[in-house]
Amino acid sequence: MIWAPISEYYNYHKNAGELMKNLKRKRQELECGRSDIELKMGAELFPGKRPKKEVQFWLQKVETINGEIETIEQEAGRVKYSNARIGKIACKKIQEVEELMNQRGGFGDSFVVDPPISRGDVLPITTIVGESTAKRTLEKIWEHVLGEDFRKIGVYGMGGIGKTTVMKEINNCLLKETDRFDNVIWVTASKASNVFKLQNDIACKLELNLSSFKDETTRASKLYVALENRKRYVLILDDMWEAFRLEDIGIPEPTLANGCKMVLTTRDVNVCDRMNCKNIKMKLLSKDESWNLFLDIVGHDVLINNPNLKAIVEEVVKECARLPLAIITIAGSFKNVVDVSEWRNALEELRTSIKEPNNVATTIFERLQFSYERLKDEKLQLCLLYCALYPEDYEIDRDELIEHLIDEGVIKRMKSRQVEFDKGHTMLNKLENVSLLEGGSDNNKYFVKMHDLIRDMALQIAGPKFMVELEDFQDEEKWGKDLVKVSLMRNSMFEFPYISPMCPKLSTLLLNRNNFHGSIPDSFFVHLHGLNVLDLSHTLITSLPNSVSDLENLTTLRLMDCKIFTRVPSLAKLTALRKLDLSRSRIKEIPHGLEMLVNLRYLSLDARDLEKMPLGILPKLTQLQVLKFHWLSNSLGVNGEEIVKLKRLEHLKGRFYDINHFNTYVGSLEKKLFTLGLLLNLGNLEEIDVFDCEQLEEIIGGVSDDEVEEEAEEIEETGMGSNVIFPKLRKLKLWDLPELKTICSSSNVIVFDSPLQLIEIFRCPKLKRLPFSLRLTNGQPSSPPSSLRIDIMKEEWELLEWDNHDTKNILEPRCLFKQRASLENTIGKKKTIYRICHQAKAES
Repeated sequence: MIWAPISEYYNYHKNAGELMKNLKRKRQELECGRSDIELKMGAELFPGKRPKKEVQFWLQKVETINGEIETIEQEAGRVKYSNARIGKIACKKIQEVEELMNQRGGFGDSFVVDPPISRGDVLPITTIVGESTAKRTLEKIWEHVLGEDFRKIGVYGMGGIGKTTVMKEINNCLLKETDRFDNVIWVTASKASNVFKLQNDIACKLELNLSSFKDETTRASKLYVALENRKRYVLILDDMWEAFRLEDIGIPEPTLANGCKMVLTTRDVNVCDRMNCKNIKMKLLSKDESWNLFLDIVGHDVLINNPNLKAIVEEVVKECARLPLAIITIAGSFKNVVDVSEWRNALEELRTSIKEPNNVATTIFERLQFSYERLKDEKLQLCLLYCALYPEDYEIDRDELIEHLIDEGVIKRMKSRQVEFDKGHTMLNKLENVSLLEGGSDNNKYFVKMHDLIRDMALQIAGPKFMVELEDFQDEEKWGKDLVKVSLMRNSMFEFPYISPMCPKLSTLLLNRNNFHGSIPDSFFVHLHGLNVLDLSHTLITSLPNSVSDLENLTTLRLMDCKIFTRVPSLAKLTALRKLDLSRSRIKEIPHGLEMLVNLRYLSLDARDLEKMPLGILPKLTQLQVLKFHWLSNSLGVNGEEIVKLKRLEHLKGRFYDINHFNTYVGSLEKKLFTLGLLLNLGNLEEIDVFDCEQLEEIIGGVSDDEVEEEAEEIEETGMGSNVIFPKLRKLKLWDLPELKTICSSSNVIVFDSPLQLIEIFRCPKLKRLPFSLRLTNGQPSSPPSSLRIDIMKEEWELLEWDNHDTKNILEPRCLFKQRASLENTIGKKKTIYRICHQAKAES
């Protein structure tokens, strides 16, 4: 019986070399197969097609197994790994590769499919203001959309009057009209629209890729065919600034025969006329509607608590000129104002700010600017102005925006990045509360948006200091000497111009999400020595010019998702740099001069092709808070001894190739695993597994004397000073912790909550206190969760001290008292599995 495993071990040992050669051949065959599939799929990906899910999944599995084979090859070259183990792993991996290769035959003749046709998007809407005025307009639009008399409808009215809100309601109602229309296509046009951009925006809604077609006539032809195949759709073009011929864009003429309709909104009635629409005007609110809307936002109790305010409030509402957006923003700035003097003063400021009280169209900006000035906080004002650098109607990811506000210095350095992000979210919430930003979410991604009029107001305030959406990138005269921030993101630009802008004050240059190809002329950055922030992310550039090496004031360099970017010039002079992000680029070498960037706080080398991180560089970067490497990098592993020296590090992404490096890093952690402040951010924690931490004394530390005052206040506000609650915790496992004295400090208790299933404690000889508490029901401790099991040795259980002896008696029936040998066997297996997952040397 014993000979079979010995024979198997011997065969693995003897044939390890041959098995590794075979594995290498199999991997090459797999790579050829992947290349063939990607080439064929690329040829089949005509506009409107998408890869089969099963093909995408297969390609992902190939990428994963390639990374695993690379790891095996590296382990095979290390003396400490046994031939038998390497042979066994190689044999298993050969089988997996062969299975993957056999799966290719199940993909059929084609690797792509037609995407499912969506009926349209349900759009988030706010309450329509103007109980009678706006709703009458909505009913008239609805009547014409469903009727047969008009195929093209134009809704016009001044900016901020509610056209988009009404049309969003129409959009959502049309999605329910399955008998009348098959699709509803919503496209936001905006001021910057031209034929090319409109074609892109409509194609995007149809999941049609036009990126390979540069000629507008060809693009119009592709778009025309795609729309012709739809039939019975309603195309809604929101915020049109000029008229276009439908055939130039590629939109079939809506007719009774094809059952299609088109609705557009615009501020200019002439746009409706030139596009032969049935015109419908959006009117201003009535005086009563204006009054009710204002009080709905400010709060009706403002008059109940102080009836003397009514006359002043009426005057403020009058200055809003019955325009919904003006009412909403100005009312937002009066929230929580109760003092009569403050109301009077604000009314005077509002009147003073309006230069032409009888010209509503030209003074809307002055009314909006009043709300901006009432922020009384320079940081909030800078935040709002920064949002204007994004394209019109853009959904700005909140986390990305906060990251950029940190880069810009709008959010100053604080005790941790978490605190900085909390500050950022607080700022954005304040701007939402006063209606200068709109909040929203999509698939758990939270964003903010600016109304286009508020954005126009912000750009007007910024004046010649800002430049956005430049159509002619090559016009050097547009690059004025007073420019401070330039944003040309998402501007459909293909080539970098051979110009040398003379902009000595320029601090921020955002060129991300453009179609730049190849290299950047060296002349472009020659005169931009004041530059602090440079963003070229999501472009197709291959390198940066050498002139970037002289931008000594640069603090942020973002090059994320530059898929063919391979070369960074020397960074040795850029000692002010605080952020360098090369995520998902194709660099193979560490940038020259990296060790000189001693002020770096954020470093992402999350690039799979990166081959080597020379020792001695990381310890010099003592300010690092964020450090990222690619987890499938061919040979780049995280060196624990160097990471330990980065005392400010908060976020680490990477791969430990050596368990000793991993242990060095983990062993460097403090004697307490969590602080109470950290627990405020761990509401979704489901499992805590801690083992083999020789110095760990406390799982949850209290607030020490040297912890900052804000954390203590935050803990006090949340009530965590006495109770520690993990609302989703299912498992708590503590093994081999020789110095562990307590789970949490003597002033705290852990309150059981419903999901808890398992507590496992073994070889924690100094642990004397289990600070558990059961929820009280009618003053009596309630039963613990029915699913709870406690695995512990009987002698360890008896040595424990309890704050409340009743708790021990209630919990004891849930104990499964284990023998030492049984627990050692169970935990030994778990540790082995854990080590294998982390590239350790133990075998399963």
